Amino acid sequence: MVKFYQHLFNYDYQWQNVTLAFWLRYPNPFASHVLAVDVLDRYVDERGVLKTTRLVLKKGKAPKWFPQTFLKNSEAFVIEESEVNPKTQTMVTRTKNLNHVRIMQIEETQTFTAHGETTNCKTEARIISRFGWGMTSRIEGFGQSSFAANASKARKGMRHILQMIRDKQAGNRMQLLATSDL
Repeated sequence: MVKFYQHLFNYDYQWQNVTLAFWLRYPNPFASHVLAVDVLDRYVDERGVLKTTRLVLKKGKAPKWFPQTFLKNSEAFVIEESEVNPKTQTMVTRTKNLNHVRIMQIEETQTFTAHGETTNCKTEARIISRFGWGMTSRIEGFGQSSFAANASKARKGMRHILQMIRDKQAGNRMQLLATSDL
């Protein structure tokens, strides 16, 4: 069985700021589980689309009821592939964990689309366990509820970074105005 998650959200920020915040979102106070982020590949294709592949190292926790002998390391690598199309003002990201995939695989797709002065974000995820031993459904249920809670924290982290960007832009405008009076 596979569990699904879907959520629609609207950021009260312009698309270019939301896409910038996506790249700057780590570290933030809501993502202490993210240990490292590395860019593996980045290029602009023939259509003008920015394609990026990043490797993210995250730390997680297994539920108390899960046999600890099957999960010796709580760290997992996640591959993140993204496409940013400035012409259509769309950013699509796809992530999936590379470790512990037999226990639980999470495949997430996020689509950020400009909507006037705001940005729509659609998040979809598939949570799959191939563990067996009568625990598949329980693991997937845990994954689904954990994903929902973590997605909420991720939105808070994005809003935190977006506010920092807004504050920085306001400061730059004030500095520009102050120097133009000379």
